[in-house]
Amino acid sequence: MNKSKAQEPGTEDSAVLAALGQKLAAQAHEQALVDVAYRIVDSPLGSLLLASTQNGLARVAFESEDHDRILELLSEKLGSRILRDAKRLDAAARQFDEYFSGQRQGFELALDLTLSTDFRRQVQLQLGQIAYGQTCSYAQMAQQIGKPKAVRAVGSACATNPIPIVLPCHRVLRTDGSLGGYLGGLEAKSELLKLENLHFAEQGATLF
Repeated sequence: MNKSKAQEPGTEDSAVLAALGQKLAAQAHEQALVDVAYRIVDSPLGSLLLASTQNGLARVAFESEDHDRILELLSEKLGSRILRDAKRLDAAARQFDEYFSGQRQGFELALDLTLSTDFRRQVQLQLGQIAYGQTCSYAQMAQQIGKPKAVRAVGSACATNPIPIVLPCHRVLRTDGSLGGYLGGLEAKSELLKLENLHFAEQGATLF
């Protein structure tokens, strides 16, 4: 005898479970029971983990960083109540899609830089002042924040930037125009620069 439709798992059951999950997530946020909400999005650089607190986007992590490890670190530093919630990060996901498709040059998102120290936060916020398609050197960044001798510390702040792409540390190069380091790897840094400036590959070791 054939099983009845009601006994067979199908798209209707999946839709009900998804709706229930969304309802529970909404209730958790309304009652402030979630420390960090996260979502995984696809990009030309591989999957990206987007994580947000009640105050704003707190972390963007490349696939090479190991998303499970990043979630463990977020649990230790921001709170253990972590929930996968795609809807909560809809705006961020949409803006990333627009950026990678060439339709967006800047992000309009609330940010939470709790993961950074005061000095690093100062540097990371300054990154947002570098125009799309342009670059500057670590030395120039140090000058801009009024600490010209802190070039090495500026490099460290860029290397530990918790919200790459949104706060564009990929636009900071060495004085000779070489890439320097990047949390997502040098290939990712190069691809981001090419996305923003088609002449990047032609110009080679040159700040622009």
